[in-house]
Amino acid sequence: MAALMLLVMGAFAEFERSLAQGTPAGGHRTGQTAWSLPGPQAGLTPKFAAELAARAAAGEPKSVLACEYELSRETVYQYLRRGQASD
Repeated sequence: MAALMLLVMGAFAEFERSLAQGTPAGGHRTGQTAWSLPGPQAGLTPKFAAELAARAAAGEPKSVLACEYELSRETVYQYLRRGQASD
């Protein structure tokens, strides 16, 4: 009877542990998995990259362009460097 009780208590403990691992503590893990995507992120299409380069050449601030295209400023600069290198 004691062995059966230990077996049942062990099964409940294992079940409870599996439930606790599925629930993130404080929502920290939920935020990470909700926004992380597998593989490389999609970039701008060539049409938008050309538009970005034209607007930057016209004198628009890079930070404004980064906000409108939902990119970081560094990514905007990378697109601009790539466009100058291919010319």
